Amino acid sequence: MYSLPKATRQRGLPLRRSWPLSTVRCYVRPSSSFLRISDEVQEALHSKKSVVALETTIYTHGFPYPDNVALASHLESVVRTNGGVPATIGILDGIACVGMDPEELIQLTSSAGHENTLKLSRRDLGFACGMRLAGKKFNGGTTIAGTMILAHLAGIKIFGTGGLGGVHRGAESSMDISADLTELGRTPVTVISSGCKSFLDILRTLEYLETEGVGIGTFADGRQGNVDFPAFWSRDSGVKSPTTIQNELEAAAIIHAQHSLGISSGLLFANPVPESAAIPKHEMDIIIKEAIRQADAAGITGKDNTPFILNKVKELTGGKSLPANRALIESNVRRATIVARELAILEKTQADAIGGNSKHFMPSFQTPQPQNPPIKAVMHQPPESVTTKPSQIQGGIIVAGSLAMDISCDYSPLPGASSESAMAPQSHTSNPAVVTQSIGGVGYNVARAAELMGSPVTLCSVLGNDFTGRAIAAKLDSDKSPNFVLSSIKSQDHNTAQYVAVNDINKDLVVAMADMSIMETFAPDDIQQLQQSIMKTQPNCLVVDGNWSIPTLHSWLRAGKSAGVFIAFEPVSTAKATRLFPPPSSKSPTSPIFPNHLVDLASPNSHELAALHATAARLDLLSHPDWWRVIDALGIPSSGLRVPLALTTTSALVDEGIPQQSIQLLPFIPTILTKLGPRGVLLTKLLKAGDPRLSSPSAAPYVLARCSNGDTEVGGVYVRLFEPDEVVGPKEVVSVNGVGDTFLGALLSGMVKGRRVEDVVPIAQRAAGLSLKSKESVSPELVGLGEEIEAWGVESGEDDGGWMD
Repeated sequence: MYSLPKATRQRGLPLRRSWPLSTVRCYVRPSSSFLRISDEVQEALHSKKSVVALETTIYTHGFPYPDNVALASHLESVVRTNGGVPATIGILDGIACVGMDPEELIQLTSSAGHENTLKLSRRDLGFACGMRLAGKKFNGGTTIAGTMILAHLAGIKIFGTGGLGGVHRGAESSMDISADLTELGRTPVTVISSGCKSFLDILRTLEYLETEGVGIGTFADGRQGNVDFPAFWSRDSGVKSPTTIQNELEAAAIIHAQHSLGISSGLLFANPVPESAAIPKHEMDIIIKEAIRQADAAGITGKDNTPFILNKVKELTGGKSLPANRALIESNVRRATIVARELAILEKTQADAIGGNSKHFMPSFQTPQPQNPPIKAVMHQPPESVTTKPSQIQGGIIVAGSLAMDISCDYSPLPGASSESAMAPQSHTSNPAVVTQSIGGVGYNVARAAELMGSPVTLCSVLGNDFTGRAIAAKLDSDKSPNFVLSSIKSQDHNTAQYVAVNDINKDLVVAMADMSIMETFAPDDIQQLQQSIMKTQPNCLVVDGNWSIPTLHSWLRAGKSAGVFIAFEPVSTAKATRLFPPPSSKSPTSPIFPNHLVDLASPNSHELAALHATAARLDLLSHPDWWRVIDALGIPSSGLRVPLALTTTSALVDEGIPQQSIQLLPFIPTILTKLGPRGVLLTKLLKAGDPRLSSPSAAPYVLARCSNGDTEVGGVYVRLFEPDEVVGPKEVVSVNGVGDTFLGALLSGMVKGRRVEDVVPIAQRAAGLSLKSKESVSPELVGLGEEIEAWGVESGEDDGGWMD
């Protein structure tokens, strides 16, 4: 297995559309090469999901490492658990990141206290990002002000944090006023915090915010009447809140009205610290008075004042302030997520009420093409089925997924270019570049990997009747591979899928554009003839990627199920992963739960796994009687599996909930391979009754539970972490495109040759590592690995067809 350089690790094994920093395929405004929005956040905004911004100064200048990374992970988990998408915001290597994966969080949090790790407000963003062009790369935690401006640039409306800065005591002479207040006056982002720090001048802080035009409200939190504005560690401050908000729906209504009116200032909603962690006001008043006295005696002023007083408060409270800190920020983030969720519902309701014509800024993935007829009109035009080779392959692997033209534009400045223009392409003009084209797409990459590993493959996809589509078909036909057949449907009205990346001189992504809309245009009826023809070839395995529309995706799954073939699902992204679980339909007589599951194997990364789990929970699939039947049959002890899981995997994975989520999804997907990047691959498997692994000594360490209630179909659960065995250094990484797809294609190629999944995972990891070091999306060196599998033969004692179990 390979490992990525620290700055370019992803939570799962890198996927074609899930990369951080220099290699992430983000969709940012083309006028800037300094702002990167993660795929997960971008897709959530595009889908109008609940997104919550999170700051990072608390990690870089608050909690020490590794406590800070644990807190960061926990707060993101709080957002996800409550139905939102976290957007942790900070600066990494001079790039403003909106949305970070765990490895990026580790990179930032582990740099806490370093000379090049800065505390960044609005004034500092230009410096921290601009110095990258001069060869100096800074990391930084963003303050409330810095987080607000970057959240607004990304289109995020709600931000959950701990405590607001404010007007310091004695500011009438020192003019010590936090930039958080002025930012609230000019940036339309709603901040949910536990008021401002208790040692600030709360009354003057509220007066200053009023002058700035900032709407202020405090959640009643079960209290009656006009409540106090909270004082961080204390629920009361002695200063009444300008308004009282009863619940999250009221807060969402205010936010919606504020944005609909086009008011450019922000909102501040104060959430009192939970009663269980609160420190009474009279106690805090004494402690704060003493902390301020010591600060004055030591001559501590300016930016050093707040850290000094916070440390003194911790000392004087005997450490009681730390649990209060954690409790209040968790409470604030939870409440921010619920508000964001209510806002998303409200915005959709209002948009539907006025015909969907509401106008809100939202980053978009593709440029609308109004000249094209509506999809329903296209459906009346019979699509043309095209096969690039006259014969069809019998048996083998069928891949139903995307096929695209990838275009890479690498900036190549002219000799003598100024230092300012020598690093990145310039906006609003043409730029010299080296432009390369290659065939890509998730479906193609999976199919190509399987073919190179020696398996016969048929790729079923869609192409436009345009130059790009004809060029792809001609290229694949000219390759003359006896093991690869393209069976495609031609669209007369839509362009072939394309992906365009513009990179700077270091091949770091500046901006990318993707048009995958053609995959959404075909209904099940349009591909029925192709499906019937393909299934007559009696394939061993069907792979379906998440680029299809929900009806078409499930049409493929039902076709494979009817044919009795092994079905694998590649989620593609967090947004598209959820298509596996559409809203319940009365047309479905049975639930998609073992043994009536639609998918046998899935290969998500941890983001996609979390999205699948959250969707299943939201649709109440995790409380379905059939789900409980399978879970009960697994034989999980009443004490749970935390300790065995920590021993079999790692404590960190268990803390993140990854093995637990996988086990809970097994009734829907009996084999799950979660790609964890440098941490390896986690195999979670539902064992059928009578599975040889249940009595195998070599498998015993990984069989964590066995059926004990007499169920005739369920045997137990198998969990195993495959750690990486190869480290790929930064200079060895050539391309990340298709690495995750390569893993799945290589894995399935080995499995259809009679090998069990646990035997093939290590070689599939090696295949992914080879592609990481190759210019091609899928490394040609996979041929050697395929020959290695062929030489293995079949181990004695394996039952025929055991790979499907």
